[in-house]
Formats: sequence, structure tokens, C-alpha cells
Amino acid sequence: MTEQERPPAPEGAPDAPAQRCGLVAIVGKPNVGKSTLLNALVGQKISITSRKAQTTRHRITGVRTQGDTQFVFVDTPGFQTRHSSALNRSLNKAVTGVIGDVDVVLFVVEAGSFTLGDAKVLSLLRPGIPAILVANKLDLVHRRGELAPWLRDMQQRHAFTEFMPISAKASKDVDRLLDVCAKYLPQQPWWYGEDELTDRSERFMAGEMVREKLFRLTGDELPYTSTVVIDKFEEEPSPKFKRMVRIAATIVVERDSHKAMVIGEGGEKLKRVGTEARQELEQLFDAKVFLQLFVKVRSGWADDEARVRSFGYE
Repeated sequence: MTEQERPPAPEGAPDAPAQRCGLVAIVGKPNVGKSTLLNALVGQKISITSRKAQTTRHRITGVRTQGDTQFVFVDTPGFQTRHSSALNRSLNKAVTGVIGDVDVVLFVVEAGSFTLGDAKVLSLLRPGIPAILVANKLDLVHRRGELAPWLRDMQQRHAFTEFMPISAKASKDVDRLLDVCAKYLPQQPWWYGEDELTDRSERFMAGEMVREKLFRLTGDELPYTSTVVIDKFEEEPSPKFKRMVRIAATIVVERDSHKAMVIGEGGEKLKRVGTEARQELEQLFDAKVFLQLFVKVRSGWADDEARVRSFGYE
């Protein structure tokens, strides 16, 4: 995000010198808990999560305003080191486009672990931008004493400004991380309203929620290249509900066997995906949601640059 892309301060916002605001990038290899951490930092779910690696496909901006400080978090896709498809090139572009123009970077790794995937992401960090080593999933480390030599090794790999061992599921750890991040944000007016949580549209969020339920309910059987396209997102007047939204979405898969897997026996799997996505969207939008799902086969779409762009990837 360049200076030209940074949003202007909301109209009427106080230009108080005490206000702080800045960009915090959340980076790491796939499946280290970046999206879970983003949701915890924002205080509400805005980025989808699943056990499947490479769930996050887009750059997701989350906003947290606390006291006189506004944190603008940018969650990035996990950096892809295998299978150089058009989709993976798009995902990596989203990562590298963020890292160079932020106020502080949260480099997320699993506590006590460092792999080739972690090393690839670490090599992208720019000198001069403060980087905080976030050792996530601390709750899975049984012997905390083993972290000391690991930490010394990590400090030799990069000059991290801070070390934060955390569990993204522990609120006290999240609060400590917010306090540390605040020190690196410049004094300037806020970019967003105090109650805003993300810069992403409801249409975008609808597609993400369907995709999350799809991955959660199909497990590792369904290739991660499957995606969701929103065909219709319309708000309609209703005498019965204060707000009503009608959504039609297409789940795109690469093979007929994947289509059968998504639909399930008697259509039960697709029905469950739709029901769980609708229920979560109703909470998120505070509205009555009608959701229709379709499944289409588009062989090789993840290797087709034009189709990758048409499905909403940068």
C-alpha cells in the first residue's frame, strides 16, 4: 500500500497530535495462524480460517481502534514456494506488495520451529522496517526452556526489534502484542472511522465465508485451488426484516470428481456448506440472508492468468 493508496482521514475526524495510526503487516508461511491472529487483533472475525494450508487468498485489511491508536493490520496470503501457477504468483505478489511499505512487520512462525518456508518469507523482509518475531502457538510447546536456543538462532537470522511468544487464542497475549505494536506507529490522524473493522466489502466477505465452510467441510480431499465467485449480491426491502440480502455464489472446481465431492450424497454436503455460511453471514451483516450455491467445473483455471484475474485475484 503506497502513500497514494492510503485512505484519507475520515471527514470530520479530529486532527489531534496524540492520535497514532499506521500499517502493520502480518506475514509468514502458509498455515502458521496469521488469519487467526488477525481476527484476534481486530476483535472480530474478518479473515477466514481452516486447517487447510493456503486458505487466505487475498490481502485482508483489519482495523482496530483502541484509545488514541488506530492499528491497520494487513493479513497476507502465505508465501507460496511450490507449484508456480498463475494463482500462486498472484498470492506471492500480494505478499511482496505489502512488506515494503508498512510501519512494522509481524513475522509469524510456530514457536520453536523454522523451516525452508519460513526462511523464504524472512528473506523478503526489508532493512529499516521494524520486524517483531511472533512465536505463535505457544500453547503447543511443552518445554518452554527449549525456546531459548531457538530464539538465539532466530536473532542471528534477522535483527528483530522484539520477540513475542504468544498464543493467538489467549486474549492477554493479544493485548500485549497490541501494546508493543503501538510503539512503532507514527503520530497522525486515523484513516478509518472508529467503528470500522475492515476495508473489504460485504460482497467480498460473502465469498470468503462460503470458501471457508467449503474447506472446513471437505477437509484435505478438495484441492486448495477451488474458489468461490459471487454472482449476485443484492439488498432487498422487506416488511418482515430490518435488512434482507440475497446472494448467489458459484463454487468453482477443476474436475467432475471434485464437483461430486462438494455436492455430496443427495446434495447434503453443499446444503451444509450453504447453511453454515448463511448463518455466519447473518451474524456478520446483521441481516436476513438468502444464499444460493452452484458448482461449476473450470479445468486449469489456476494456471490461466486471465481467469485468475476474472475471479478477483490481483
